[in-house]
Amino acid sequence: MISSGNIINFDPVQISNCRILVAGDLMIDEYLWGDVERISPEAPVQIVEVNHEQFTLGGAGNVINNLVALEAKVTAVGVAGTGHDGNLLIEMLKKLNVNIEGVLQDPKRPTTRKTRIIASNQHVLRIDRETKREISDHTCRLLVKKLEEQIPQADIVLVSDYGKGTLTKTLLSLLVKICKYNNKMIIVDPKGLDFRKYSGVTLITPNKKEASLASNVEIKDESTLLQAASILLEKVEMEKLLITCGKDGMVLFEKNTPPYRIHTKARQVFDVSGAGDTVLAVVGLAVASGASFGQAASLANTAAGIVVGKMGTATVTQKELAAAMTSESIGISSKFKEISDLNPLMTRFRQKNEKIVLTNGCFDLIHAGHIKLLSEAKKLGDILIVAIDDDLSVRKLKGPGRPVINQNNRVRILCALDAVDYVVVFSSDELLTLIDIVRPDFLTKGSNYTTKEIYGHQQVEKYGGNIRLIPITENISSTTIINSIKNNTV
Repeated sequence: MISSGNIINFDPVQISNCRILVAGDLMIDEYLWGDVERISPEAPVQIVEVNHEQFTLGGAGNVINNLVALEAKVTAVGVAGTGHDGNLLIEMLKKLNVNIEGVLQDPKRPTTRKTRIIASNQHVLRIDRETKREISDHTCRLLVKKLEEQIPQADIVLVSDYGKGTLTKTLLSLLVKICKYNNKMIIVDPKGLDFRKYSGVTLITPNKKEASLASNVEIKDESTLLQAASILLEKVEMEKLLITCGKDGMVLFEKNTPPYRIHTKARQVFDVSGAGDTVLAVVGLAVASGASFGQAASLANTAAGIVVGKMGTATVTQKELAAAMTSESIGISSKFKEISDLNPLMTRFRQKNEKIVLTNGCFDLIHAGHIKLLSEAKKLGDILIVAIDDDLSVRKLKGPGRPVINQNNRVRILCALDAVDYVVVFSSDELLTLIDIVRPDFLTKGSNYTTKEIYGHQQVEKYGGNIRLIPITENISSTTIINSIKNNTV
């Protein structure tokens, strides 16, 4: 990434050349997806019929996952067990082409595994298998040796502390000494009440709750946020402090410097799991790529906004991040998606058994009839996707002089409507491809059409979807409005 002012331009070569060392608590996140149809006869609890199982890297492993998704070169330092879970964790890291020379397998420690049970779109239970016992002195000495070997080759060191016993005060102190000797920056995602164990690091990235507990100040407004930050900067030897505030964005603090606030945009939130991991990964990678800390925090804020829109401990890719930054810079909502972005979205919605509604059209000069169509379409399901013809397709359909509103502005208008969840632009020859990807439960059109006149109706029905015609009670259309304007002008 090359920074210029507040803008960060993605340079894939530069990013792929970044070498990031991640030290911390390596974990496995297990997701059991299922349905609830009845209550157990043995106790008043739900019976979850599991139909899908998923394993992902958690904790420091999720930081690694994010970095790999962003195409960085990663070295892991931490501890795993020697049983099934430990071997699974090692194999998952190997599949990501992570350097695992710094990962020790300790037969006396279990590998942390968090099992989340998700039924009928609800997170109903979490089961933790773990120990919080500190690593032995022997294991600590071995990890220090690994750090001494690996840190000189890294561009930056990220520390992911989940309080599972890997990052002892002794290990952290020695890690800081090794980094200072090698002139390496350290960024920490902290845990616990006492941040003094991180003294000597470059940046700490607590969330608002963690900052409240560590400063003993309840953060409830701007003044208490500033008070908490001041206490932490005074108490802990660090250069900078980035407090993440959820929907309120982030604030970057530094001694004798005005706070730098990064605002977030309202987004549909599915799961906040792992958002802190994404922040740590993106800030670290951005700084290693040449961005300022303010620019890195802005980029991380955008990245966190993307991952909370996904279920589970998710990651963000270069393409997603670049698209989101571009959308923000030109004023297009995050509701706008390319056709190539839809596959993972649709998979997620189907896993949650959500009903998907698709409607398509030119939507040139949006009027009251369009608003009614979209409002009624939204009532049919959980997610409404509006597909609009690109400018060339509109011109072919409607003739010279159309559209009167170009596709970017049509996207902006549709994204501003509460009923609309996502907007996608397609060309005239892409509609069947779009239907194949979305596989809508309902495809809607106005009642001025018949089912057989709707292009793609056979494709929708092949996937088990339905065509729904929304009643049109007023004789109104973009064409009649445009003709009326022309006549009045003349």
